[in-house]
Amino acid sequence: MAREELTRLTGNTDGGNCGQGDCPNVYRTASGSFVVQGDVSTAFTPPVGEGLVEIPEEVLREAVRALGW
Repeated sequence: MAREELTRLTGNTDGGNCGQGDCPNVYRTASGSFVVQGDVSTAFTPPVGEGLVEIPEEVLREAVRALGW
C-alpha cells in the first residue's frame, strides 16, 4: 500500500516541520487499521513478520484527537 492511500492523523499542525514524512506519525488505512511511523525500537525481539516502533506520547494524543475519541 502506498502512503498516499493512508489518512495521516498526525503531524499536520506543526507549522510544516514534519512535511517531509520523516517524523513519527500515525496513519489510518481504508479498512480502519493503523500504521505507525516512528524510530525503530529494540525493547524486545518481536515475532517474525512484526516490528517495533517508538513514538512520542504527544503523537498518539494527536491521533486520538484527530479521531474524536
